[in-house]
Amino acid sequence: MAQPQAAITQIGQARARIDGPLKVTGTARFTSDHNLPGMLYAVPVGATIAKGRVTAIDIARARQMPGVRAIMKRGDFPPMSHITPNFVEPLMADETRPPFDDDVIRYYGQYVALAVADTFEQAKAAADAVTVSYAAETPNVDPHLAAENTKVVSERGDAEKAYAGAAVTLDAQYAIAPETHNPIETHATVANWDGDELTLYETSQAVVNHRNVLADMLGLPRHKVRVIAKFIGSGFGGKLWPWSQSPLAAAASIKLGQPVKLVLSRPMMFHAVGHRPRIEQRVRLGATRDGKLVSLQHDYVNTTSILDDYEENCGEATPHMYSVPNLRVTSGLAKRNIGTPTSMRGPGAVPGLFATESAMDELAVKLGMDPLQLHLLNEPRLDEGLGVPFSSRHLKECLTLGAEKFGWSNRDPHVGAMKRDGMILGWGMAACSWLAARLDCSVSVELRQDGTARVASASQDIGTGTYTVMAQMAAEMLGIAVERVEVEIGDTKLPPGAVSGGSMLTASLVAPTEEAIAAAGKALIARLVAGENTPFSGAEPQTLAFKQGRIMAKDAQTSMPFAAALQTLQIASISGQGTGQGTFGAQRPKLSSHSFGAHFVEVTWRPEIARLRASRVVSVFDAGRILNPLAARNQIEGAIVMGIGMALLEGTEYDAASGAPINANLADYVVATNADVPALDVHFVEYPDYNLNALGARGVGEIGLAGAAAALTNAVYHATGIRVRELPLKLEDLL
Repeated sequence: MAQPQAAITQIGQARARIDGPLKVTGTARFTSDHNLPGMLYAVPVGATIAKGRVTAIDIARARQMPGVRAIMKRGDFPPMSHITPNFVEPLMADETRPPFDDDVIRYYGQYVALAVADTFEQAKAAADAVTVSYAAETPNVDPHLAAENTKVVSERGDAEKAYAGAAVTLDAQYAIAPETHNPIETHATVANWDGDELTLYETSQAVVNHRNVLADMLGLPRHKVRVIAKFIGSGFGGKLWPWSQSPLAAAASIKLGQPVKLVLSRPMMFHAVGHRPRIEQRVRLGATRDGKLVSLQHDYVNTTSILDDYEENCGEATPHMYSVPNLRVTSGLAKRNIGTPTSMRGPGAVPGLFATESAMDELAVKLGMDPLQLHLLNEPRLDEGLGVPFSSRHLKECLTLGAEKFGWSNRDPHVGAMKRDGMILGWGMAACSWLAARLDCSVSVELRQDGTARVASASQDIGTGTYTVMAQMAAEMLGIAVERVEVEIGDTKLPPGAVSGGSMLTASLVAPTEEAIAAAGKALIARLVAGENTPFSGAEPQTLAFKQGRIMAKDAQTSMPFAAALQTLQIASISGQGTGQGTFGAQRPKLSSHSFGAHFVEVTWRPEIARLRASRVVSVFDAGRILNPLAARNQIEGAIVMGIGMALLEGTEYDAASGAPINANLADYVVATNADVPALDVHFVEYPDYNLNALGARGVGEIGLAGAAAALTNAVYHATGIRVRELPLKLEDLL
């Protein structure tokens, strides 16, 4: 009998994505690539006002156009149910009002009708021919915010009293323009009603939740709704929860009895599928003359829609980020005639840290102190907001390694003092944090006689590398090569998986994968000891173990790979299923779980031609054990690019008269491109967080964006002496 062999190490290897060849060859099928027999095309008609009522919809001309099958409006299909969101079930939708629910218009682009035709061109022509009459009112899209309700998010000590008595104080206000998710793949749905079952091909970051919401909204049993999202052209949070195009496509397919495809145009992406809202923040810091914080007050307000209360949780990181005995964080909402906001990469902490990390830099200037030293001086020993220890916190290591790699000790603190090649240099830094948690998640594993394995879960890959990391985890636990693992995800017929959001999916998959493999091993052992003529016939099951894909006697004298065991038993495969319990939202956690990091940014400034560029970035992160350094670094680099866009370029603008987003395209809504991206130097300090899962891994999707904008604008101040407190930065502010 073969002796145990050294395990094949797959975790920690820089592996190219196993789905990469499918994408670069065009083989991967995204939602709008699905073309079903007899499929029709749908195009929504959006409101051209942002406030008022629909008084009439004239469909006569549109209905007579070639190829048109239906012009659907209010009353043309059974009423849909409103959704009461809860994260546990899950049952989440940001826009909880079903489409066509009433005649009230609450934002520009709100769907009022749907044209369905044989071809997309015919459907678009018909949608354009629909005439809608309105009783219009003046919308409120005012960018100046005043909270209509305020609540305390976190509080300890007496922040106001401590601030009043502080030797050095800072009181500053910061604002961030609305940001719109612009993944290359726009939102889309292909709906197919077949008998009494509905199949939806979707652009979804959460297929299980999407199934639950659509079933409940349409009044269907959940087992009669199937959602498929095998490949997704990114989402950045905008595809976490269902939007109105999905129930509209489903209702059209049910009514007409044929498949219906509905793909949003780029301008529609600015109307009815969410955005990061406009946010205004006030930060007040009080400190001793040697830089020790004594008071921190963080107040924020964000826009939300007329019907739905979306809170951008900007105070998420504030209570645990710094050591300060007196703290008060408050939040508020301001209703506007704009579509419902939603999560955008790093919701809450990303805009929140722009404010607090900018304020820390401003305080350092007031104190005449290096901002790096100010951070190190105010590093907490425990989470002072929760009063519990950190599961793992190595921010100091990130700060010191980042400073070393960047050459921070060579920084001249005087504004505009550093120059190179005729350009003024600015150096800025910021720390960052993002939550770490697990979600409820199930995984099944099938071990096959040919030595391969299949791992499956109704999770999804939004372009972050989930296919690859799932294969790596299963391969590591089974002691086989990654190439021997087949991964199936993105389909609600599979065991219920977790959402691709909050940087929580990878951490959520560890425990159920481990349990599923153990369950398959246990079933295999039971068959071996009960079978005849096997090396383990008649053995007590407790004397055997399943490790690294091998059945092993505890005396380690005998072992057998699972493939050989299946051959001996003459069975093709054996399966196991595992379930991992979530930690997200725990009311009284015993440990505070977060990832941490630090950005160091260099900008160049040429005032004579008003040319500002980010020229160099060094970033270091404490994100637990890094399962795939190549994919992790790629995620961080992409996040930093978004941070450059957030700081320098991105902002959705609304017309005060019509309420319409006036830069609803990728020519006028400017995002960072290769020409805007400097040299990026990304490092990880690897401290496995075994309190979170058995592999010690945390997510990296969002931590790279947190703090990036503040580091950049802090560098701008160092170069120009101009403090940027509103994003995106405008060059005229620097002149």
